[in-house]
Amino acid sequence: MANSISTGVAYADPAVTLVQFQAYTVATVPSAATAGQMIYVSNGAAGNPVMAFSNGTNWLRVDTLAAIAAQ
Repeated sequence: MANSISTGVAYADPAVTLVQFQAYTVATVPSAATAGQMIYVSNGAAGNPVMAFSNGTNWLRVDTLAAIAAQ
C-alpha cells in the first residue's frame, strides 16, 4: 500500500505507523499538568488548527511556542 508523506512523495513501507491525535478545542483541552503530552487543537492558533505540547503548566503551540488561544 502506498502512503504519502508531507513532501508528496509516495512510498510503500509496512513498518510505518501513523499517529492520530484526538481533536480538542481551546475550551476542551485537558489539564496540561503532565509535561511532554501532545494534542491537536482545532482552534488553538487564533482560530486555526495547531499541534500543541504541555510544558507541565500550559499548552504551547509547536510552531511559535506561544500558549494556545482561540482568538
